Amino acid sequence: MNGAHMVIPVIDLHDALAPGGPRSAEVAAQLRAAAMASGFFYVRRHGVPAALVQRQFGLAQQLLDLPLSTRQALDMRHSPTMRGFENLGAQTLDAAARPDLKESFYCGMAYPDSHPYVRAGYQTYGGNQWPAELPDAPAACEAYIQAMLALSRRLMQLMALSLDLPEGYFDGTSESPMVTLRMIRYPAHPADADARTFGAGAHTDWGALTILAQDGHGGLEVCMPEGRWVPATPMDGCFVVNLGDMIPRWTNGRYHSNPHRVRNMHSGGAPRYSIPFFYEPDYFARIEPVPGTVPAGQAPRHAPCTAGEHLREMYLKTYGLPQKEPA
Repeated sequence: MNGAHMVIPVIDLHDALAPGGPRSAEVAAQLRAAAMASGFFYVRRHGVPAALVQRQFGLAQQLLDLPLSTRQALDMRHSPTMRGFENLGAQTLDAAARPDLKESFYCGMAYPDSHPYVRAGYQTYGGNQWPAELPDAPAACEAYIQAMLALSRRLMQLMALSLDLPEGYFDGTSESPMVTLRMIRYPAHPADADARTFGAGAHTDWGALTILAQDGHGGLEVCMPEGRWVPATPMDGCFVVNLGDMIPRWTNGRYHSNPHRVRNMHSGGAPRYSIPFFYEPDYFARIEPVPGTVPAGQAPRHAPCTAGEHLREMYLKTYGLPQKEPA
């Protein structure tokens, strides 16, 4: 096992995938250690079929191989929910770097039009944009989203245990979660690139959890607490999980959301594909320190907010797009 794996721990979820599982306390302790360090860890024996993941990688390639005219017609900027295609260089995650060398397709959970959050037009709730050329894409993405959502909810239960809270402490915050599935393609890193060129510039994720499936090319790098960058090397059968910015708010800074970046340095010049699933709780979930995280007599380190307020702030920061205020 190389050095990266020693600093980014591998957590085996066997016998901890159901509430009350015999290894739940052991896994929660491992999660706590990872969360207090870099906020990154691998999970294996996670219950998601390998065939489902492989099908999603095939779909990612099909989507991003569609003609430019199709992708432009379904550009995410045409969507009130920010879903659809994102062109190469459209996002700049690190303001000190050049625009990101990646292109992607965004989609989200298939909430019905009758859902009150869809009717209100809240961020991430609403329709997707689907290309007619791939009629199976909506069902395939919804199946993958549901598998990731089930794993996210279980990880939040294990996180509750890691904080000495009841296993179901966070369950009520995930009734109508904000979730985003993103399929990304990174071209080969340019041979003449300067030090400010990245596939994805250094950033932290915005929500609660990110569950990442990556191909075998590698390129993800994680900033450890002491400032050292280490590779999150792909491991067969594993997802990379990292904590987003809502978790330090929820834990009063006890758990960390660390920066990470991507450089597709694959020697063969092939594109890198990755599929991050972003789990965020219900739009109106209160993000404030959980019991036991604020020392007596001290003020919380982060101002309380709703999940929707937090996400809207981050979209505005990275895309310059105002989002609808809650009613």
